Amino acid sequence: MRAIVYTEFGGPEVLSLGRVPRPEPGPGEIRVRVVAAGVNPLDHKRRRGWVEEFYPTTFPAVPGLEFAGVVDALGEGADGFAVGDEVMGWTRTGAYAEYAIAGDVVAKPAGLPFAEAAALPVAGETARRVLAELGLRDGETLLLHGAAGAVGRIAVQMAVALGARVVGTASPANHELLRRLGAVPVAYGDGLADRVRAAAPQGVDAVFDAAGHGTLPVSVELRGGTADRVVTIAAADAAEHGVPFSAGGTPPEQVRAWTAEHARLAAEGRLVLPVAATFPLADAARAQETSEAGHARGKLVITP
Repeated sequence: MRAIVYTEFGGPEVLSLGRVPRPEPGPGEIRVRVVAAGVNPLDHKRRRGWVEEFYPTTFPAVPGLEFAGVVDALGEGADGFAVGDEVMGWTRTGAYAEYAIAGDVVAKPAGLPFAEAAALPVAGETARRVLAELGLRDGETLLLHGAAGAVGRIAVQMAVALGARVVGTASPANHELLRRLGAVPVAYGDGLADRVRAAAPQGVDAVFDAAGHGTLPVSVELRGGTADRVVTIAAADAAEHGVPFSAGGTPPEQVRAWTAEHARLAAEGRLVLPVAATFPLADAARAQETSEAGHARGKLVITP
């Protein structure tokens, strides 16, 4: 089968399109034909070797965590799905490929297009997990860094649905988008603390850092000098500031339950994460470059 492979850490140039053996499902496993694969910041961070502490790499590696596709083959004893079922979720063997072994997957709602389905699993689970870790409640104020990114957009919608007030940092070009989602936008950069205080004079109850661009010191400051209820998914210097780095650990049954719920809400139009661009498999390096630049107006998706 065709797949994107890399055999060393580095920039986008280490990604190559090649032919590799099609994975065979073992006992209890499901193989899927990948229709769409989501592109995440974690993909380029793993490619560069920046997150080996949390996500160790075995070479040759096929990138990609999330997908939407069709069940293609069942291993001995596999149940819950049949060949031909449309599914979405995580892969065990990499999503930038024509076929993959499924990890945690759920049924894809018939009304949810494959590209939109592939955009949801990682961003949805990440947003839901961190909001749970923060213990965000009705009536509280959340400061969300990187609010216009894929995780940020979903987190805004989830926090608003909980009854929280969201102050979201983003570039001015994304401020109207955040207002439509229900957040109060503020520009990042010098003077951020003063702008947040003006937007939330009652104070900030919790901070979700989905940006990782030097925002932890001001986040701790806005929490009154404590790292309590501050969580990052992106800052490499988290430990220096006493801030926990959230890198997964959600039980599989909870992951599947959340993903099924997010898919249903998306199919109903009640959870929105637009696809900004799609790329053919051969352009996976360009897709990761676009993701790494950080200016995509929505989710990036690869279509094998």
